[in-house]
Amino acid sequence: MESVSVQDYLQTIYRLKDEQLRVSTTSLAVRLGVAPASVTGMIHKLHRNGLVEYAPYRGVILTEAGQKAALRVLRRHRLWELFLTEVLGLPWDEVHVEAHRLEHATSEQVAERLAAFLQQPAADPHGQLIPAGDGQLPDRETVALLHAEVGRRVKVVEVPDGDADLLRRLAAWRLVPGAMVTLLERDDPAGTVRIEAGGQNRNLEKGLAAAVRVTIAGPTDE
Repeated sequence: MESVSVQDYLQTIYRLKDEQLRVSTTSLAVRLGVAPASVTGMIHKLHRNGLVEYAPYRGVILTEAGQKAALRVLRRHRLWELFLTEVLGLPWDEVHVEAHRLEHATSEQVAERLAAFLQQPAADPHGQLIPAGDGQLPDRETVALLHAEVGRRVKVVEVPDGDADLLRRLAAWRLVPGAMVTLLERDDPAGTVRIEAGGQNRNLEKGLAAAVRVTIAGPTDE
């Protein structure tokens, strides 16, 4: 098993790759809360070990081996988040930190027992997909709430995790996985969108609306 610091770097690169084609060392330093020089040193180590491809001033991407390692960590993390909420009853805004501690101390054998106990779940409490034991992610077609059709009812399937204050705000707004939402208006000059959720109209900044993933509501959705 990779060291804790290596696991943290790989998982963070994997999460950031959805925002950047090649992840910059600056982005990694900010997300991990470490000095840029420390990031550079670790990136060189990961490169030597065949876990990332790196070129100065061009950023970093995971190799196939690096991505597999990142998905193993992500699997353990999201399984623990689900266990902590579903079984132990922790609020969804607290489980990210706890799962981060547990993911590093969990063997593959325990992870598989945990997945079996949870009946092979597809997603964590925030709706984020849980990689399967073979490293594959389940198929799911979604669109950012920001790009949903104006006036059409959609179903929330995923929200960003890691920010406890934001998660508490989303829960208060009933903007959670399974919730029905309507995009009412995009206000480009203001950089916001207006939505209806839980019987209330809300203004969301576009960055948040881009991070919330939705699907078109089906005939059985309320």
